[in-house]
Amino acid sequence: VYDFSLPMLLLHSIYSSTSKRLRDWLKKAPANQYTTLDTHDGIGVVDVKDLMTDQEIEETREMLYQRGSNVKKVYSSEAYDNLDIYQINCSYYSALGNNDDSYLLARAVQFFAPGIPQVYYVGMLAGENDIELLEETKVGRNINRHYYSKAEIESEVKRPVVQKLVKLMEFRNSYPAFAGDYTIHDSEREEELKISWQNGEARTVLKADFSQDSFEIEYYDQQKGVMETLEL
Repeated sequence: VYDFSLPMLLLHSIYSSTSKRLRDWLKKAPANQYTTLDTHDGIGVVDVKDLMTDQEIEETREMLYQRGSNVKKVYSSEAYDNLDIYQINCSYYSALGNNDDSYLLARAVQFFAPGIPQVYYVGMLAGENDIELLEETKVGRNINRHYYSKAEIESEVKRPVVQKLVKLMEFRNSYPAFAGDYTIHDSEREEELKISWQNGEARTVLKADFSQDSFEIEYYDQQKGVMETLEL
């Protein structure tokens, strides 16, 4: 089972500085699923039909075209061999305007959400829309299917956003709290989201602020016996 609702819900949260719809979903989302923000296909829209209002969905779509980088409505049309009107062809990094802070915030929430996180190879390298491949093939989905050369990969992994993403992934894969139970906390501030995981003494907390595109991760250092802030 894949959580295809998360990508649009996170875009809505970041664009609109609200965690309400996202929090409502995370509280009832199944834990036995894979979470994803991007795949070899477009960003799904129909998956949030029962989780967001029609107005919220339309506003999020429009904001994607306004705030996104190198993304146009025509790229998701028949002119670019798009047969699925319920998908938007765009890399997730470009959907967030190629903004490092917004992108890392989205990934942090994904890694703390219920389920097992999966990261697409373009997303792993915080890849931008490949307009050259798109225009060469006239296939809309190719906008997020860049062919990386070895030299490109060696260069991309040195970018700060990629190095921070790798640290987030290493923490998610190795910290024992993620083998335990999670809690989606209530908040008086709509722009905030707090998620915690605990397994015995191991405990970690994500505090996200969608009005600032910022987040903080704290974890219990079992050797020191104190809560520490994860440095990226």
